[in-house]
Amino acid sequence: MTQPADAEDRRAIPPVICYPTATLPRPDLALYRAALDGAEVTETHVAAPREAASFTVPAGHFFRIRSVEGPQVGDLNLWNANDISERFYSGKTRALHGTHVTTGERLWSSFPGFRPMATIVEDSLDWYGIDAYGGSVHDVIGTRCDPYTHNLLSGGQYHHCCHSNLTRALAQHLGMTAAEAEPHVHDVLNVFMCTGFTRDTGQYFMKASPVRPGDQLTFFSEIDLLGALSACPGGDCSTEHSSDAARCYPLEIEILAPAAGALQGWESPARSGYDGSHGM
Repeated sequence: MTQPADAEDRRAIPPVICYPTATLPRPDLALYRAALDGAEVTETHVAAPREAASFTVPAGHFFRIRSVEGPQVGDLNLWNANDISERFYSGKTRALHGTHVTTGERLWSSFPGFRPMATIVEDSLDWYGIDAYGGSVHDVIGTRCDPYTHNLLSGGQYHHCCHSNLTRALAQHLGMTAAEAEPHVHDVLNVFMCTGFTRDTGQYFMKASPVRPGDQLTFFSEIDLLGALSACPGGDCSTEHSSDAARCYPLEIEILAPAAGALQGWESPARSGYDGSHGM
């Protein structure tokens, strides 16, 4: 097809940020870090390779995801522990903070609650930045590996994709069937995963994660949380996922309680102030 005479002029129009964040409420990172310094581990959970683990975090506590044996990425789901219809909203988190998140950025909840669920307080991989391929770490663009896409592309019946792992973990935690739990599984934060979009075709890509044992991502829980973390069957996602081919390692989740009085003045964020009438 012949391009119009003003094609280059149209391409040259500068972009406009969809959601300027100058008025976005800012977390008190100094307060959170001071509370974290004196916090003590109260629980430890392990997501075994190609499996998922569930955990709960009271509001005002911390949770830390840690690489413990080898390079491994994880898929994270979060729900309001008191109402699982309020869950992590990766799309709006991406719209506010960008394709990848790091220290000081937040994971936002779904409508109508729409509030911070968790704030990243520490990220040992924040040095990575954006590489020459456009790749970065901790993405909110990938949906999670799942058996439906796997079946579509290869015809297989693989049960340890992250979607299935998260479904099992939620079902076991809440005493549901897989069919009851599955609709609550949602798009993830890809913890430690290094991803981006190709420059020529715009396709979602993954590459070997820079994560190493000892690397960690630490969150402050803004509300009571139920979480599930899948240790992805792709391992470090350097080659493939949705199979047993990759070398995989466990991921550790620590729950940390701050000392009494360490969060003086902090309040759990209220639900969205929008009145919900939608003009009716």
